[in-house]
Amino acid sequence: MIKNRKAFIVGLKSHKLSNKEKIFLQKHRPWGVILFSRNINTIQQTKNLTDNIKKIFKDKKYPILIDQEGGRVNRLNKIISFENLTSEYFGNLFEKDKMKLNIIYKLFVDKTAFLLKLIGANINTVPVLDLRVEGSSNIIGNRSFSKNKNTVSKMGDLCIKLFHENSIGTIIKHIPGHGLAKVDSHNFTPIVKKSVKYLNKNDFYPFKNKKSFFAMTGHVVYEKLDKMNTVTHSKKIINYIRKVIGFKNILISDDLSMKSLKENIKINTIKCFKAGCNLALHCNGNFKEMEIVANNSPLISSFIVKKTSQFYKILS
Repeated sequence: MIKNRKAFIVGLKSHKLSNKEKIFLQKHRPWGVILFSRNINTIQQTKNLTDNIKKIFKDKKYPILIDQEGGRVNRLNKIISFENLTSEYFGNLFEKDKMKLNIIYKLFVDKTAFLLKLIGANINTVPVLDLRVEGSSNIIGNRSFSKNKNTVSKMGDLCIKLFHENSIGTIIKHIPGHGLAKVDSHNFTPIVKKSVKYLNKNDFYPFKNKKSFFAMTGHVVYEKLDKMNTVTHSKKIINYIRKVIGFKNILISDDLSMKSLKENIKINTIKCFKAGCNLALHCNGNFKEMEIVANNSPLISSFIVKKTSQFYKILS
């Protein structure tokens, strides 16, 4: 059932599937679909949208992703406000009062998962495991649990565990770390000059030993590992993620239409697979670009089939 899909994830334009999009999904069979605020008006409307997608694939467990972090990254903003419930808020609570954190964070994850299931989503792109670094771009900011690597790591473990208990998959991001980026990778290419020794001890640390089925790359250049390429396009760094950081599951590129990647969509897609990403992510719903990504994505590998089946087992 999973086998004949292609190794990419795609965003859609609006509140319901257009005919063009239906035909696209039937023809290209992406591995998954990602939802944004533009796709979500009400719970019922979103449920209809996800049901229609799942019908095309005849798969009730078809991967439907969403960025529902809380705080300012809240795709459910037309349904509920999570404005004050930032990762930073929970990280501070973890450091001050673990008992209180355990109660409140569990409520937060249970509620989030309940809403995701209501709309038909089954993968949340959390936790953000990037460190909070003073003087860095605010693109991470309070989306980070803490500047303390141990707090970030432990909160990450808790986040993954609680979402899995709620039958929701997680995506750790932005592997191997986006905290030191001085610019927003949506618009520019961040370049990090720190030594590998420093990175391994600090920024890379929270990504180690995580039980998440999925991880998302950061579009960041780590000069000491690869001068030329962002993580998404770097065979060397993806090798490092596999061997040293030890992430063994499905690796997803961050959005290929972000400006940090300097090539056109076609080359960005080809390069992410060459470097070792398992799945390409394309978010903006631009139909021309979607076609290019689809035409340059291979069929999913037996590795992806195996890991997807493992993920399906946690879904209720």
